[in-house]
Amino acid sequence: MLALKPISAAPMPGPIAATGPRIRVMIADDSAVVRGLVARWIAEAGFDVVATASNGRIAVEAMARHDPDVILLDIDMPELDGTQALPLLLAKSPGVQIVMMSTLTTRNADISLRCLALGAVDYLAKPESNRGVTTSDAFRQDLIERVRLFGSARARKRGPVPGPAGAGAFAQVAAPAPKPAAPLVLRPKARSGIAPRVLLIGASTGGPRAVGEVLEKIGSATLRQFPVLIVQHMPPVFTAVFAEHLGARTGLPAAEGKADERLQPGRIYVAPGGRHMGLTGTPGRPDAAIRLHDGPVVNFCRPAVDVLFQDAAAIFGASALAVVLTGMGSDGTGGARALTEAGAAVLAQDEATSTVWGMPGSVAKAGLAQAILPLSEIGGALRNLLTGQGS
Repeated sequence: MLALKPISAAPMPGPIAATGPRIRVMIADDSAVVRGLVARWIAEAGFDVVATASNGRIAVEAMARHDPDVILLDIDMPELDGTQALPLLLAKSPGVQIVMMSTLTTRNADISLRCLALGAVDYLAKPESNRGVTTSDAFRQDLIERVRLFGSARARKRGPVPGPAGAGAFAQVAAPAPKPAAPLVLRPKARSGIAPRVLLIGASTGGPRAVGEVLEKIGSATLRQFPVLIVQHMPPVFTAVFAEHLGARTGLPAAEGKADERLQPGRIYVAPGGRHMGLTGTPGRPDAAIRLHDGPVVNFCRPAVDVLFQDAAAIFGASALAVVLTGMGSDGTGGARALTEAGAAVLAQDEATSTVWGMPGSVAKAGLAQAILPLSEIGGALRNLLTGQGS
């Protein structure tokens, strides 16, 4: 997930008191400046930098000695680059969480998305220069957020590992027992008898892989009958490449949405990175069109799922069908509420198959989901609803 955040909106991450095993991090980047700076940030946030590497070969060799929970893996490195090192690192430690890092170019966006399909958990767009890395508060926040997010679960499974000398400020303490989760309540199935006319998808962290799988399981024959609108939290450049990947996977026309573009069945519209994508049109009329704007971030995101869902609720009402997939935060919950109040059906991905159960979990906990399903079942469920078999 790369939601665009206002740089001044959040405080810089600082040291955190550990409540369990400390997260172990390896940094693989050919820039000594980046390695040193990122290592300092990670240490200041209360995590352990167990190894650094200037290329993929060194990173692979260091795996057995250091057993990191998270690897920050640069794409462009000498001897063995990130794409070559990725499968070797996963083979040595199948549970390691690997975040790809690259500058914002079309080539690197394409490579990063391919790495997600090969087992990386996420990607992180680096500023184009070392100076940009040094001065970007947003990059630092995103990096620390990912280390904390992806490292916590694996560190707990691994168990305590002694921290470095002088780490008393972050002494190990027993993690409190988790509170029992409140039972989830499903929203009753909509009984409007109105057939879906549009499919809406919202996703963030882990979304590129999940969205592709869902569309593939719906099937191109069904998708050709509906416009598909997707908000995937991504930066510019990445969204255009993501659309190309979806087009190749489904065999359907797929591209970033364009302002005032009329919705057509059988086309996939992806919200452009850095811009909100909504809809314009008159309720009940078949002439809805894309609305793009640069308004304030919503839920710390631009594009935001809520913007699309809320517009769709106003224009399509009960004839919209939506799903919220894996992702950090709660974007999509407000829009899901608007959709359900208009009579539309909303599905959510379950916790077990989500990379991060933030967005779908928020929808589920709010009682807005008609069904909470594992990723493998969502495509089939959507196909049944789209074709009238699931009503």
